[in-house]
Amino acid sequence: MYDIRWIRENAAAFDKGLERRGLAPLSSSLLELDDVRRSSIAKAQATQERRNALSKEIGKAMGAKDVALADKLKAEVAALKEQQPALEAEEKAAKDALDEKLAAIPNLPFDDVPDGADEHGNVVLHVHGVKPEERGLLKGVNDPKQHFELGEALGQMDFEKAAKLSGSRFVVLQSQIARLSRAIGQFMLDTHTEEHGYTEVNPPLLVRDDAMFGTAQLPKFREDQFRAGEEHWLIPTAEVPLTNLARESILSEEELPLRFTALTPCFRSEAGSAGRDTRGMLRQHQFEKVELVSITAPEKSREEHERMLACAEAVLKKLDLHYRVMTLCTGDMGFASQKTWDIEAWLPGQQTYREISSCSVCGDFQARRMNARYKTRDGKGPFFVHTLNGSGTAVGRALIAVMETYQNADGSITVPEVLVPYMRGVTRIEKAA
Repeated sequence: MYDIRWIRENAAAFDKGLERRGLAPLSSSLLELDDVRRSSIAKAQATQERRNALSKEIGKAMGAKDVALADKLKAEVAALKEQQPALEAEEKAAKDALDEKLAAIPNLPFDDVPDGADEHGNVVLHVHGVKPEERGLLKGVNDPKQHFELGEALGQMDFEKAAKLSGSRFVVLQSQIARLSRAIGQFMLDTHTEEHGYTEVNPPLLVRDDAMFGTAQLPKFREDQFRAGEEHWLIPTAEVPLTNLARESILSEEELPLRFTALTPCFRSEAGSAGRDTRGMLRQHQFEKVELVSITAPEKSREEHERMLACAEAVLKKLDLHYRVMTLCTGDMGFASQKTWDIEAWLPGQQTYREISSCSVCGDFQARRMNARYKTRDGKGPFFVHTLNGSGTAVGRALIAVMETYQNADGSITVPEVLVPYMRGVTRIEKAA
């Protein structure tokens, strides 16, 4: 969300940022709408000022016992009073029209974000480790299997039963694979709370329109969401309730940064992904994710972005997974983001990298939509906070990476050492006898 005053004062920079996003310049049309809004405000104010002035003249006329003049002035006041609702409605309509346009415009990218139209414009920031094929982890595995092949052969991953229950893009996990999925989520949550200083939150999974608007899922991405009744939405990510914990509040600078984490189910309609990743668990309507959210002072947000990325990477390093970090280009990063780093894990079964985490800094874009502010230590403000969010990480995709990376020639899966305590000592997942 934007401050129209900033756009008026920085029209060229605003249009340049939109152009980098692949959009046409919008400052002129927005300022025209704002001119209408300002004109309606001016008319309403002028009418109120005239009513105030007439009230004083009526008092003088009454004092001078000029009844005729007083009646004439009263009639004008009554006429102006009748106009007031129409003027207020005109002002509201102008404001609503401007707000609707502003709400549909994506955040402007930082200067150091690479330009590009789609994922082909993304740039490698760094790579961690080497592929498991190159370090002996897949010894004896000549043709690495994909996760769904492994899970189905073990009898612990069932897409057909899930389809009977719920349709496509769902899965039923059972036995040790179900436990492995739970272990991954708990391990990540423990790492972020015990080592990285995040506060664990168990948030609602149902939120109202205002919360979805605050983090910019609404109105633009309405089709990607699941409606739950007339007043609620199922959360697409815990970013929504965690970030909105600061909505409509004024924090003190001493409270910042706020760092929250949560392990929740997430629900997405995947409206724009028809035909993509139809096999397996990569793109589902329901999945689990450990979310990271930070709320900071503006001057700290870039530093916090780097910290968040390091926290997300730490769990993948502990799992000893090979991955790379990508800086997303202007055409591929999210609507609310100023800059995004994606972590892509190597999947031996697919012989490709796939996103497993995404860490974004949003500046005050979401804070303006939520009216989340803070005051400085010397009492100045309130100013808008900056918000950041990241996956710490997606549990289902981490499960996929673990299964494919640690698969054995006999179809079993070795449990990464760091997860063995969460598996109560189980070191290998095998087909039940």
